[in-house]
Amino acid sequence: MRRPQLPSPTPDGTEPAPVRGNLPAELNTFVGRDAELAELESLLDESRLVTVVGVAGVGKSRVTARAAALMEKRYCDGVWIAELSDVHDPGLLVHALVDALGLTDHTSRSPRAVLAEHCAERRLLLVIDGFEHLAGPCASLVRELLRRAPGLRVLAAGRRPLRVDGEVAFPLMPMTDDDALELFVRRASAVRPGFRPSDGERETARELCRRLDGIPLALELAAGRLRALTTEQVLHRLDDRFRLLTGGSPSALPRHQTLRTAIGWSHELCAPEQRLLWARLSVFAGQFDLEAVEYICSGPGLPADSVLDVLDELLTQSVVMREDSAAGSRYRLLDTVREYGAEWLRATGDADRLRRRHRDWYLGLATWCELDWFGPRQAEAAARIDSELPNLRRAMECSMENPEEVHLAQYLAGTLWFYWAGCGRLAEGRHWLDHVLEEESPYDHSRLKALWVLGYVAVLQGDPVGAVSALQECRAEGERSGDAAAVAYAVHRTGCLSIVTDDPARAEDLLREALGRYREIGELNSNVLMAQVELGMAVAFRGDLEAATVICDEVREICEDHGERWTLAYALYVLGYAALRAGLGGRARRMLAESLSITHAFHDLLGTVLSLELLALVTATEGDAAEAAVLQGAADRIWPSVGLPLFGSAHYGRPRAECEERARAQLGDARYDGERQSGRRLDTQAAVARALRAGAARTGSSGTGAAGETRRPAASRTPGRGGPELG
Repeated sequence: MRRPQLPSPTPDGTEPAPVRGNLPAELNTFVGRDAELAELESLLDESRLVTVVGVAGVGKSRVTARAAALMEKRYCDGVWIAELSDVHDPGLLVHALVDALGLTDHTSRSPRAVLAEHCAERRLLLVIDGFEHLAGPCASLVRELLRRAPGLRVLAAGRRPLRVDGEVAFPLMPMTDDDALELFVRRASAVRPGFRPSDGERETARELCRRLDGIPLALELAAGRLRALTTEQVLHRLDDRFRLLTGGSPSALPRHQTLRTAIGWSHELCAPEQRLLWARLSVFAGQFDLEAVEYICSGPGLPADSVLDVLDELLTQSVVMREDSAAGSRYRLLDTVREYGAEWLRATGDADRLRRRHRDWYLGLATWCELDWFGPRQAEAAARIDSELPNLRRAMECSMENPEEVHLAQYLAGTLWFYWAGCGRLAEGRHWLDHVLEEESPYDHSRLKALWVLGYVAVLQGDPVGAVSALQECRAEGERSGDAAAVAYAVHRTGCLSIVTDDPARAEDLLREALGRYREIGELNSNVLMAQVELGMAVAFRGDLEAATVICDEVREICEDHGERWTLAYALYVLGYAALRAGLGGRARRMLAESLSITHAFHDLLGTVLSLELLALVTATEGDAAEAAVLQGAADRIWPSVGLPLFGSAHYGRPRAECEERARAQLGDARYDGERQSGRRLDTQAAVARALRAGAARTGSSGTGAAGETRRPAASRTPGRGGPELG
């Protein structure tokens, strides 16, 4: 699944280019299909749902992606592709589409509602690829989206139609003789640089293309053989294979059998270790990297030090595809090739062992990424988990199949807390945490961790009932079993809940207790620092700004020592709050701008919108009421994806109320409402860029001190009354 990588906003306020889709870059030249592309364009003008259907390997995915790219400018809200071949659980179908569209939603709303609401007000093209194993649920979802979103067009690709009213099925036929020949020659040139077929070789190649029925995947596999064979040798060997299977009647082969024959023939020509690696690679879902291949696939018949060379051979033969991502160079098997390998793996009787090795590798990966989250590699850990999500899902599914291994699924779902909470994936996190906790299992460390993480996610989703239930269960069972860490985390997250439900005194007591428990067990990580930040917020809400500043300055120092950025953003938010409350507008803006940059880069909508709310008040105190109203409007648009605006909290809500009061007084009701409405039209990325740009423009402006801090006249600064009435 391709999640769009949002460009990070720059501190100088430079506005990044808008993200208008997630279509992959083409890794090699697209060949032919001019007539088909033109017809698809015409059909999408007439129908809101077009499904490209055809046999495996005929090029459905490539053609739909190419057609979508050619029509990209028609859709002001972008062209987005959702690849579903690696999604096996129907319950994850909607999550996959939400993910493909780059949506972030912190609320407890169903992802289906989030998706429908997003599409309802936009003009976009959604490309759905590889849906056949989820045809029923996918058809139901597409039908609902088309009904609720008049500006939506859907271009699907699969082996069968969706069978939705209004659907136009477009059968994709194999390539014409000329296009097939051009494709073969181009791919052969990639394997043998400088390959220039003579007239005789071209005729041989043309005959080979005919024998392969012009199926692109079969042609690519055959071209991959030219590293070791001539075109004539490829033709003769393939011809022998056809005759063996069909009793001398290759022309009677149905096209799906042609592809299977081509894959099977390519498999036969592989050396034994290549066939073995091909079979073992079939345990992966989506992309994978070399380290995972070396661990999971090495073993009897395939020593670890030979894996790279064997993988290179499979790359050369077009059995394995290479892709570049934010996490580095990665590899993928095409679906049909993976299915063939999976059959061979089952035949060897080694499938269960390989699935367990796969599961164990990704348990280890999640563990290491959790450790890396508390350090300078946070962004790398987030990108790695993002790219490995299909494999992590498969690892959890594998563990859920055996009652004795459910605790491993609970451990994995809990270990990914930093991804669910820190990277805007609360909805999927809630799905997995609920799912793994449904099964009966002992109250060991894994189950208790999943419980406190579930409580944490529920707090962030604005679900206090779910949060209290999970956290009370975690604490009670943690105390009974002597799991001091589980008790500390349960107390901590209960304190967090108290802050957002307007009980800062209780929050302070619980958070101090949690921090004491963390010290007793020697715990130090992003969660522990977040407890300190939340304590600073509770203290600030109770009026002790100096103590809040001391607490969060200490957090900032620790974060900087460890290279931690995510918790740092929240410490900066509290420091910005305290500075604004003390009348230090310039300092508040700097703190909040840095906080905003960090949280937006992590797709953390909660941190983003909180910083925007305070920056609106900073802007109002600087005298720009119109811009303050715009930023408030931008925050209005984000809150539905986060939860109840400002948690419904009186403490969090005071800055917003004061900002509105100031801005209305300066602008009048009509203009204030108009500016706020214009802010609601900004998407998150544009709002963040605008807020940072406005801040950069004010840096060094008149009225600031040497440190850039706008201060009130000394006479007006008395203890507790130096700034806006925030708490």
